[in-house]
Amino acid sequence: MKIFSFTAIAVSALLLVSCGGKSGGRPEFGDNEYPITTVEFQNSSTQTTYPATIKGVQDVEIRPKVAGFLTRVCVKEGQSVGAGQLLFVIDNETYQAAVRQAQAAVNTATAQCNTAKLTCENSQKLFDNNVIGAYELESAKNTYASAQAQLAQAKAALASAKETLSFCYVKSPSAGVIGNLPYKVGAMVSASSVPALTTVSNISSMDVYFSLTEKDMLELSKVAGGTNAALNSLPPVKLILADGTEYGHQGKVTKASGVIDPATGSVQLIANFPNTERLLKSGGSGSIVIPKHDNSAVIIPQSVVMEVQNKKFVYVLGKDNKVQYTEITVAPQNDGNNFIVLSGLKPGDKYVTNGITKLTDQMEIVPITPERYQQKIDEQAKAMSAGDIVNAMKKK
Repeated sequence: MKIFSFTAIAVSALLLVSCGGKSGGRPEFGDNEYPITTVEFQNSSTQTTYPATIKGVQDVEIRPKVAGFLTRVCVKEGQSVGAGQLLFVIDNETYQAAVRQAQAAVNTATAQCNTAKLTCENSQKLFDNNVIGAYELESAKNTYASAQAQLAQAKAALASAKETLSFCYVKSPSAGVIGNLPYKVGAMVSASSVPALTTVSNISSMDVYFSLTEKDMLELSKVAGGTNAALNSLPPVKLILADGTEYGHQGKVTKASGVIDPATGSVQLIANFPNTERLLKSGGSGSIVIPKHDNSAVIIPQSVVMEVQNKKFVYVLGKDNKVQYTEITVAPQNDGNNFIVLSGLKPGDKYVTNGITKLTDQMEIVPITPERYQQKIDEQAKAMSAGDIVNAMKKK
């Protein structure tokens, strides 16, 4: 038990010494030597995540143009349909009767027009033989013209009646997949029915909607030289599905809204993803991940940074080896170990990496390399003999 206690004390002491390698603490070396590192450009990879909504590239609500009772539902939920395929049939007896009535009106107008034509032709012959005057001829011509107009009007009414009858046969305007079917045969539907008869979604590819803050969008646009250039400069994006897994295809940001939402202060963007496996469904949710790669980033360990009232500071080595308490700004995204510095440090600057809690602004130090600093810690640890540890414990 004595051997175990002695060993434990020795190990504890060594650990206490080694803790001096962290930035906050510093072993008592009896000098003012501090490790210094020079700022250099480094490669960085970060990513930003945004909540997103998934929609088909074309989501079409199907609504009837005429009112009536549903007599047939020709599709099932989730069924793939082609453009022009019949989806629903609405009771059309009334509209068929209207077509027949319009056809009868056309027949009547045609007969009247033919009669007026014969009269006009006969009047022309009589006028040529000086049997009738110009008034009678013009009157016959006007009657014929009126009959032609009535025939054209009847034909237009027939075309309208046929078109209205065709509205009873609701067809898909595009290829896609059928959504919910809230109405059954016998239900009364109309153009104002809520909800719609169904939705046809083109899911060959999917549009994923997400939003950037106005500030972020402005920064992107300024750097790239315009909104379109900013969109083109964005790298391929990833999609995290609702179950937390990553979608197997990358997408491309293709569109940005030209209007800022006054309620949220954000700009809506659209990323397009292929959907060859039909895994993505319209109306789904997920998260867009935008990676960012920078070959000229200034990266420093979080351990060398002091935070005071939400501001971040480092000690920079200035003239005459005096340290300066310098404020920096960092990117909001980090890996938990390092900061990407946006301002306050530049390549060539030198900052203190250890013992920052014992420094003050304009304090003069002796700069050493991090390797020399670690060597001093190791030498101090070795110098602590077992006897020294025991004596220290006895004094306590």
